[in-house]
Amino acid sequence: MKLRFGTVGSPKGTPKSGTAAAIAYTRELGLDALEIAWVRSVRVSDESCLRMKEAAAQHDISLSVHAPYYINLNSQTDDLMAKSDARLLAAARKGYLAGATDIIFHPGSYHGQPPEEVYRRAKAKLAELQAILRSEGVEVTLRPESMGKSAMFGSLEEVVRLGKELEGVAPCLDVAHLHARPGDGSFNSYEEFAAMFEFVRQELGEEGLQTMHFHLSGIEYGPRGEKNHVVLEESDLAWREFLQACVDFDAGGRVLIESPNLEEDALLARRTYRQLAGLE
Repeated sequence: MKLRFGTVGSPKGTPKSGTAAAIAYTRELGLDALEIAWVRSVRVSDESCLRMKEAAAQHDISLSVHAPYYINLNSQTDDLMAKSDARLLAAARKGYLAGATDIIFHPGSYHGQPPEEVYRRAKAKLAELQAILRSEGVEVTLRPESMGKSAMFGSLEEVVRLGKELEGVAPCLDVAHLHARPGDGSFNSYEEFAAMFEFVRQELGEEGLQTMHFHLSGIEYGPRGEKNHVVLEESDLAWREFLQACVDFDAGGRVLIESPNLEEDALLARRTYRQLAGLE
């Protein structure tokens, strides 16, 4: 398959504690990707990271990391910016040691500032952090995630533009967030998903289209955007149309599920994708 499917965080049915066990269980389920959820903090030993890397290689599971939520490329004080930098760098360093290739993070807030001004600041900060990582031999892709509220930095255009203009940076496109962000129920049709793929191909080329990183779930939203993630079948998200667009554009990469039922929706999405692609 061109796309790998998995969960953000350990599958709920994982029989033992620890990420290595979650990796093994992911393969047992028939999934082939896992996003390690270090969303509160990065507190993991080097030995644990090496066990994750070994398990991922043994079970052929593609690993990514979701960095802590408290990252903001537009932090408003030097102290807050230093703490934000430290969180992203820690996630990248430990993630690389664990065998993760991609580090996903929420890029921050506009804080009422002009979007273009915030973009320039975010771009400079990402370039600085990626340079630090490369100087240390930490070869990971930093992926700012598209955000589900209009007050947050992270529109489709912004995260794709960062990927176009910075080496070692690429977007994480959260389909539910893109649907919730306008607050009006738009970005929810085959035509809109196809336009997204066309935009990615135009800006990032065929390589960008073959190395996509998606988050997928149902979502509840209001006029200001995202409220809560919900399971796919209980939402209004046209997720089957999204998967059809994945097939039609021959997209490659990963689809990581953030629904409350995690592996149930991951297996549903994988099965539906295979059916649409004529693989079963």
